[in-house]
Amino acid sequence: MTQTARLVITPVRGFRQLSTFIRLPRRLYAGKAGYVPPLDMEQRSLLDPAKSPFFRHGQAQYFLAWRNGRAVGRISAQIDDLVRDAAPETGLTPQTGFFGALDAESPDVVALLLEAAADWLRSKGMTSMLGPWTLNSNGEYGTMIKGQQAAPMVMMPWHPPFLSEAIEAAGLTKKMDVLSYQMEMGPQAENAHIVPKGLSLGEGRLGALSVRQMDAKNIERDGEILRTMYNDTWRETWGFVPYTDGDMAGMIHEIKPILRSEHFVLVEQNGEPAGVALVVPNVFDVAGDLGGAPSPLGWVKLGLRLLRHEFHSARVILLGVSKALSGTALGALLPALLISELMKRGHVLPYRQIELGWVLETNMPMRRLIERIVPEPTKKHRVFHRSL
Repeated sequence: MTQTARLVITPVRGFRQLSTFIRLPRRLYAGKAGYVPPLDMEQRSLLDPAKSPFFRHGQAQYFLAWRNGRAVGRISAQIDDLVRDAAPETGLTPQTGFFGALDAESPDVVALLLEAAADWLRSKGMTSMLGPWTLNSNGEYGTMIKGQQAAPMVMMPWHPPFLSEAIEAAGLTKKMDVLSYQMEMGPQAENAHIVPKGLSLGEGRLGALSVRQMDAKNIERDGEILRTMYNDTWRETWGFVPYTDGDMAGMIHEIKPILRSEHFVLVEQNGEPAGVALVVPNVFDVAGDLGGAPSPLGWVKLGLRLLRHEFHSARVILLGVSKALSGTALGALLPALLISELMKRGHVLPYRQIELGWVLETNMPMRRLIERIVPEPTKKHRVFHRSL
């Protein structure tokens, strides 16, 4: 236990304290411009060891900050066994530990929370701390440093501007920024998205390629294709942690009620997967005005909105190209073709905006592709580092 003045940091113990941990951000940030609380149910699926697939390959300790008996901050410290086999390009080693779920009422709380996480990781033999990741880089990612006033998006964390400043004041340094771009659907975006003339999936020089939607009767099979392709594409990318079959099964279980066949794009070459993308509707569109814990009437409203698919925005959460095509002209072209296909799907889906997110600031090919359509990122999240 760490203590200073009236501020106390304690590990989370038991169901009631975990509930306090999950609900805390919506109490801390209530009324702040731009903040919309996620559903507690969604956050419990992410954080509860009894529900989250993360705990099949990782361990975590949660901490709460208390002032005069009132919770005023939170943080997680976690170790992911999946980084043991990480490629050198990821920047991760078996001694890399992580922090996440960092939220605070005021800057003075942040340093003590970070120190509690660092102490726990150090006790487990970790030599460096990276984050925030909740709970790894396939979950909520980074501290928001730009975009607090932008429309909220599923799986994208919100933080007040002081939080990143307090993290730096505590001695952590920037490791990487990840960027998100909000693309307005319609003719303007389609005209700005330039693909070489005459190149269409399944036609002419691309006649060996075919494209299909999700097979609702075989969603688990398509999920496994998505997982394999994603891991294959990004395994040598900074910060990469693979999706396990349990992680993918958990995600499919969570989003299955809101998925449509059009959300899944699979490009095949001679019957073999070549490129894949998955779009997820933005839950904030249907739940954002209901609060984190809807009333019985609120749950009825949510159910009706889901049934009617009353979404107006969505997010591309996974996109991958077969590693076998790396370094080829087709491999370089496929991300653009996948985006073109998503635009076509937009003609039958109700979405007015699509968010392309988690683009590393160093990924210039993807940035150039997107910034032809959206010149500036809508949101920016920062990952920090500290030696232990």
